[in-house]
Amino acid sequence: MSDIEKVKKLRQSTGAGFKDCNAALKDANGDLDKAVEILRVKGVSKASKKMTRDAKEGVVVVDGDSNKTSVIEVNCETDFVAKNDDFINFVKELSELNHLNNSNIEALKKSKMKNHQTVDDNLVALIAKIGEKITIGRVKTFKNSEGINNHYLHTVVKENIAKLAVIVSLETKDNSDIVKSFGKQLSMHIAASNPLALDVSSIDKSIIDKEQELVEEELKNSGKPAEIVKKISLGKMNKFKEENALLTQDWVMEPKKKVKDIIHELKIPDLKIKEFIRIKIGE
Repeated sequence: MSDIEKVKKLRQSTGAGFKDCNAALKDANGDLDKAVEILRVKGVSKASKKMTRDAKEGVVVVDGDSNKTSVIEVNCETDFVAKNDDFINFVKELSELNHLNNSNIEALKKSKMKNHQTVDDNLVALIAKIGEKITIGRVKTFKNSEGINNHYLHTVVKENIAKLAVIVSLETKDNSDIVKSFGKQLSMHIAASNPLALDVSSIDKSIIDKEQELVEEELKNSGKPAEIVKKISLGKMNKFKEENALLTQDWVMEPKKKVKDIIHELKIPDLKIKEFIRIKIGE
């Protein structure tokens, strides 16, 4: 086999560039197996240097069905790479494995991909090949044997791949079209309204404390009496909580009503919102 043929074969098997393959073959004295190992080590070195950079682009991928639905976020540095075929093929397979591993991130990283290499090894190789930082972000799996899961994708890149994804899990024994339609609309509402929690009491305390600080800072030089300031502060905080809790948000499709009002109007006694997630790239 000629040197050119070896370089070509090495490029096909590793995805590395011509110069890197040529240099690796020289270092390996023409031995293809050694050259592959040299490129792998170089790839790790290249990848580790790139991991100090910011990765604020990427995609969100959804997998599964109405009883078990998974979502995974994979970040990169540029939107150009987020549409790259190698990146898209990687995230598709990664999403399937994430679903199988119930979003256990440690188990996912050790899982073998179709090329018989682990997710971690494939990630390193992809970073070295593409030349950007790539990271696995947020993951979640919803199991629902007593209800139905719905999802919504916004700014779709390819099938099941988008820039924003919502999964909402409804608890009910009713499997009617009414419930399915509500689940779809609720997913779209969550995408648009970005609730922080299901209800007021579930909003993270650190978020409440931060908002309270901002309100107090805004009012401290108002010149109003302390008693009035306290009432205004309480009103602002109550409004903040209501606007950021899903059940008390204005229903996007009919803003004069709250989400909880829409649920009440459906007259399905056992219908509850079990849980939800909203993942948007860049947030």
